[in-house]
Amino acid sequence: MSYLLRVELPDVPGSLGRLASAIGASGANIEAIEIVGKDVGVAIDDVFITPDHGVMPDSIVSACTSLDGVRVLWISRYAAGGNLFLDLEAVESMTQDPVTAIEKLVDAVPDVFRVDWGIHLTRHGDGATIEHGTPAAPTEIPTDVLWPANLEKAQAIDVPVEWKDLVVAASPLNADELVVVGRRGGPEFLDSEIARLAHLVAMAASLRRNA
Repeated sequence: MSYLLRVELPDVPGSLGRLASAIGASGANIEAIEIVGKDVGVAIDDVFITPDHGVMPDSIVSACTSLDGVRVLWISRYAAGGNLFLDLEAVESMTQDPVTAIEKLVDAVPDVFRVDWGIHLTRHGDGATIEHGTPAAPTEIPTDVLWPANLEKAQAIDVPVEWKDLVVAASPLNADELVVVGRRGGPEFLDSEIARLAHLVAMAASLRRNA
């Protein structure tokens, strides 16, 4: 079983090397590392790891957090074969069939953003209709989802009690249509992830419009 670690570490030379050494010493192999965000003095990396037999995730987390300035923001089981070029693969899929670009993007978002599901929905009044969703997506939208009025940009969304264990983000295709992604149990969406979502949704909308 592989895992995905999201780690915050000092943005200074040598930090990543020390993290890699600690993970290796704990009994896990690093398959890939992707920088997903930066802030003042810190970097946020996603680290794909495969522990040796019998090595528990807790021991890997402890090895990481024993380093000065390192925080493990999240750890979760994750399918092997993490791909650092998933955004480009999503774009290629959309451009091959622009008429279905929105559906292609929604189908790709679980892998691209490491979320549990994605949906394309149309808002009407206080409700919404799901146009397309991935297999794990909800089949109905709770009536008390707080969609921002006239959502103009991608952002995190406040969720109702029915979705209390989810973090949710949405990006508009137009005034009435949204692409929504949900991640069970965290972590919160980074600004860089929301920016990527907005970019891909805008591209999908453009492809469909010009198809």
